[in-house]
Amino acid sequence: MKKIVLGIAVLASSAAFAGNPARSGSAGAAELLINPWARTSGWGEGNTANLKGFEGLYGNVAGIARIDGMQFGFANTQWLMGSGIQLNAGSLVTPTGNGGVLGIHMTSMNYGEIEITTEDQPDGGLGTYKPSTTVIGIAYAKKFTESIFGGVNIKLYSSSINNLAATGVCFDAGVQYVPQNIKDFAFGITMRNIGPSFSYRGDGLSVVLPVPTGTYTSSFQSRSEDFELPTQLSIGVSKGFTVAKGQKLTLAGNFISNSFKKDQFTVGAEYSYKELFALRTSWAQFDNRFDGVATEAFSGPAAGFTFNIPMGDGKLDLSYAYRLTNSAFGGVHTVGTAIVL
Repeated sequence: MKKIVLGIAVLASSAAFAGNPARSGSAGAAELLINPWARTSGWGEGNTANLKGFEGLYGNVAGIARIDGMQFGFANTQWLMGSGIQLNAGSLVTPTGNGGVLGIHMTSMNYGEIEITTEDQPDGGLGTYKPSTTVIGIAYAKKFTESIFGGVNIKLYSSSINNLAATGVCFDAGVQYVPQNIKDFAFGITMRNIGPSFSYRGDGLSVVLPVPTGTYTSSFQSRSEDFELPTQLSIGVSKGFTVAKGQKLTLAGNFISNSFKKDQFTVGAEYSYKELFALRTSWAQFDNRFDGVATEAFSGPAAGFTFNIPMGDGKLDLSYAYRLTNSAFGGVHTVGTAIVL
């Protein structure tokens, strides 16, 4: 056990401050970095260590192994209020025996209708198109010991933009360490969006040009440059404290090393009352030492709450989160519900 913890600590220290802000904006499939779930949004993605259940399908897949029964999760996100962009997500996780848990999930992003423009008609008038992005995944996690949980999440990414489409595969892997001799303490580490580069293909890359040796035109196919995926390494720690009978305060800290933008630090806290109500808040800060400029939209506060409604042997969870943004648009609103059996 000591060797495992030491190995994780070495990996964490070697990854610290490994962000690459000079490559900001050069990765593709940025939708893979959007958290669709309400609880983890309220945490500002700072709960890598202590999250459990279906929301682990985004935050840390090891967390889905820490459930006792089947869970269904649904969420809607109003992304950057005023932009007209929506995100819808659904998931199912269920125990399979021998400490294993299987999860499936789907996230769909709707950008609304966008006016078609060309060099000759920059004001439009040619109609509209509707870009879309879908991520479908299947995950498996397992309880290896009373303290160690691990899992893998395989994701299929598909994006279409007016006669262009891109499809690729990537995966996440995560571990959580929850020692039995330290009450309510957890350590988590996860790698997200690991996979090969891919590119857009389709008729939208063709262009009609005059043939130099004749008086006629011909259609030429352009090539789309391959783009890399926005890989992340997330490392977190959390500790819970009993403040009164039935009342608990959980504190968490998290570090995200980004391969295509600045590193992110997050601290958060959650107050819960008898597993009936939870209130959480967090603060995210990016490492601006590269240029001394706050260029990331999602630095600052996030907050959310959850109501748990008992239903026989299960419960219904209702959650909401708001994340402030430093942009011309409004913040991000996420509403989620879950059925826990």
